[in-house]
Amino acid sequence: MCAAVRDPSPWRDHNAHRARADLEDALAAYASTQTAVLCQSGWEANIGLLQSIADRETPVYIDARSHMSLYYGARAAGAPVYSFRRNSLDDLRALISSYGPGIIAVDAIDSTGGSRAALASLCTVAEESGGLLVVDESHALGVIGPEGAGMVVALGLTDRVAYRTASLAKAFTGRAGLVLTDDPHFADYFRMRAAPAVFSSAVRDPDIAALTATLAVITDAASRRARLEVVGVRIRRALGAMGFELVGVAGHLVSLPTGSVLHAIAVRDRLEAGGVFGSLFWPPATPDEDTLIRFSLHAALTDTQVGQVIDACRDVADTFGPIPPAPDSPRLVRSEPGVNHVRV
Repeated sequence: MCAAVRDPSPWRDHNAHRARADLEDALAAYASTQTAVLCQSGWEANIGLLQSIADRETPVYIDARSHMSLYYGARAAGAPVYSFRRNSLDDLRALISSYGPGIIAVDAIDSTGGSRAALASLCTVAEESGGLLVVDESHALGVIGPEGAGMVVALGLTDRVAYRTASLAKAFTGRAGLVLTDDPHFADYFRMRAAPAVFSSAVRDPDIAALTATLAVITDAASRRARLEVVGVRIRRALGAMGFELVGVAGHLVSLPTGSVLHAIAVRDRLEAGGVFGSLFWPPATPDEDTLIRFSLHAALTDTQVGQVIDACRDVADTFGPIPPAPDSPRLVRSEPGVNHVRV
């Protein structure tokens, strides 16, 4: 019966598993580590990883500006969750002193403002406390470091970071996620233990083929990464001169603080009238009065298009005035159930 209804597509041949394994090996080599595990998405990579390495006795300390999937992964493990301010080592150490060593989870690059995590210092805290560090490289992979291999590689921290994750829907523009580790036995453990791996289908064969081709493009894209840096610096400098208070450093994620939800809608409409389209972040992704519009810059933007973005933002500043960012406080945690403690 099964043979009679099997999909005859050429993608469903018996060598499909080999293509996946080859891609995982290539991604591991690219990221200077031993093991890479493909997942259905970055969301599933984070949930599956934390659900499989944490438990009720293991506290998970999450940078307050990290992706919501890290919180869901910790909750799936039944782990106690504690949030600390972005790059506040004192905050993190105080929590560890109160609740004991555990898993520290951070985004390498903050997905909203583009700030970079203090990874070397976080490695030191993890080592001193007897914990381990998980770094989500979703917005760094393909953009930062040699061949775009990410911040961990760029900073020489591959032997100090226990696990890395990433969405391959950013620079790789695919439909998959990734877990990286130096543990040679992790892949089999993950596939038998992580709920997303057990109870969901594998990454589709056409997506594996596309990602394999994309990896070759990204490793050979040094000129595009250099162009992207130029674009980011130019736009950030121009917006700063207009009075916008931008979070983060020069890079490909630039976010305009837009205040209330109604104000954010008005700013979005004004930008779109100028032909500029950004991603609107509002509740539940942000607190009510701390919305923003994020520009995800790319290397293909021409100088004329960069000027168009700057002109549209100048129109916003002239019309509404620049909105200062809200005070630094946990962005993703305020309304999130299951988080036991937030230090503010």
